[in-house]
Amino acid sequence: MEEKLKLFLCEDDENLGMLLREYLQAKGFDTDLYPDGEAGYRGFIKEKYDLCVIDVMMPKKDGISLVKDIRGVNSDIPIIFLTAKNMKDDILDGFKAGADDYITKPFSMEELVLRIEAIFRRVKGKKVKDQQTYHFGNMDFDTQKQILNIDGVSTKLTTKESELLGLLCAHANEILERNHALKQIWVDDNYFNARSMDVYITKLRKLLKPAKDIEIINIHGKGYKLIVPVEEGEDKA
Repeated sequence: MEEKLKLFLCEDDENLGMLLREYLQAKGFDTDLYPDGEAGYRGFIKEKYDLCVIDVMMPKKDGISLVKDIRGVNSDIPIIFLTAKNMKDDILDGFKAGADDYITKPFSMEELVLRIEAIFRRVKGKKVKDQQTYHFGNMDFDTQKQILNIDGVSTKLTTKESELLGLLCAHANEILERNHALKQIWVDDNYFNARSMDVYITKLRKLLKPAKDIEIINIHGKGYKLIVPVEEGEDKA
């Protein structure tokens, strides 16, 4: 019998929280509900979860702070955050903190389930045939372990950072089209996901600074290009 996926739900609206938990459990997800950020964090460090759904506006500890704390404990767990309609700052701050997706209130519970299932498909559907390691100059990147190593200094990347850097490496010295990257990693190429990708590109640029002759450049109107050293004998065109 397949083990149920365990969800972390943090929502201070008691009625909404109970409805969401009951609906998610009815859909086959083992779901724990927490009423505020502090209670949520205490619960998170005691249990093992597969995905988090977190409200932005909560007492004691807001959702953005909670996401940052969770990322300090687990850099890989998928996180969806709930935000008020048209609160662009909340959405962008959530992506910067490490959220993977968002949904605005009011929302359909069916849509939330579809987003959860889409994330699990992406996480579990990674192709084994994809190249697992890349070596350029003084940089090594292991896509499976999500570890970037530059001159012996290792950094553990988040899932989104790893997926984006993996795509850039797969298209090294070629243009990675913006829409292609958005659909591969974020599924939807909407405004907020596009802004989220910009945030991750900025993070990757900082991480790659110590790498010799390696940089991510913008290709105006098209996307990005990861510039890497060309090994002797390779085609430079």
